[in-house]
Amino acid sequence: MIIVLFRLVILAAMVLIAYSVIRFFADPKRKLEKAHDHKQYYFLDDTTNARKNFLVTYKGALFEGEKYLGTTDNSFDIITISVSVKNASELYLLEKEDFYFLEKEMDLRYPCAEIKWKSPVKEFLRHRENS
Repeated sequence: MIIVLFRLVILAAMVLIAYSVIRFFADPKRKLEKAHDHKQYYFLDDTTNARKNFLVTYKGALFEGEKYLGTTDNSFDIITISVSVKNASELYLLEKEDFYFLEKEMDLRYPCAEIKWKSPVKEFLRHRENS
């Protein structure tokens, strides 16, 4: 009887370990961190939750977008996105075209939204437009 119980405990432990490993490798936060470390593009967003901010990494820079819900002609939708950079020192690798790419990607996911960049990106884009 004790041997059977011991085997069940070992089996349960193996199932728990396998479940934990699968959850670890499927975690979107881990994928975001990996893409950030490798300076790749990754868009982490919960489209079903309008209150939850999204995170974007691109060329080593990490951005956070705050979504604001409002009314459109037909429904409630995300109407404004305010995007800020997590660490301003990571922006040195980016060019104006990179921000246009990020805006296009956000526009694909939220077509009714107006995208507003926060400092220092706002000043960078304004400076590039004037020169």
